[in-house]
Amino acid sequence: MRSILPVFRRSIRESWRSLLGWTIGITAVLFLYLPLYPSIGASDQMQQLIDSMPEQLVDTLGYDQIASGAGYTEATFYGLMGFLLMTIAAVIWGASLATAEESGRAELDLAHGIGRGQYALETALSVLVRLIWLGASAGLVIWALNGPAELELEPVRIVGASAALVGLAFLTAGAALLAGAATGRRIWATGVGAGIAVLGYILQALAKQSDDLEWLNALSPYAWVFRQSPLAEGVDVGGLALTWGVGLVFAAASALALRARDLRG
Repeated sequence: MRSILPVFRRSIRESWRSLLGWTIGITAVLFLYLPLYPSIGASDQMQQLIDSMPEQLVDTLGYDQIASGAGYTEATFYGLMGFLLMTIAAVIWGASLATAEESGRAELDLAHGIGRGQYALETALSVLVRLIWLGASAGLVIWALNGPAELELEPVRIVGASAALVGLAFLTAGAALLAGAATGRRIWATGVGAGIAVLGYILQALAKQSDDLEWLNALSPYAWVFRQSPLAEGVDVGGLALTWGVGLVFAAASALALRARDLRG
């Protein structure tokens, strides 16, 4: 009897140690930054420092609302360190399809009766589940620190911000999966995934420099979910749906790309 979701199950089984490491790392970042809010984020000295910085730089870093718990959490984690760590994980995991092909493992697996489309989709599902785990665990830690760190965050908005971060990371991973499926080369998968994330961040940063460049937000996945502060104002449902939708399209396209191309070990 053929096992259910064999590629997905094996991927989760083989990656649980690294997933645990990523979980610990993100938790450590949250425990490093958030408890400092009462003494740093809301202090007069910090506000004076922010006031002394160029306005464009403050807007780019998201420090304009750092005096509030929502602004501080978004500036330090969701919009910066959390985004960075989740992006790195997404690119590494998203490139796994190309890595398996370069090592010859994908060809061996496919020889055992696993379809190419199934192989790509189960790989994408594995990446998605791991990213959801990281986003959910980060949200739980933030919720646990909400009271002690005096952040005054609304729990439902923590959920929305975490969904935005995971969706953004999955879009990056989806781009890496698609590039890997189309080329079979890890360097292309890594480059495309990282490039999508970096370009999105740069475009929203440029959009903040001038009203004439605000149209660039429409091209930036980062801006789709973070242009409106998920913690302070609530998540932008349209931007969130667009981000998740593009990520899912990339994942589906990776299955089609893998089916349409000869593999090379």
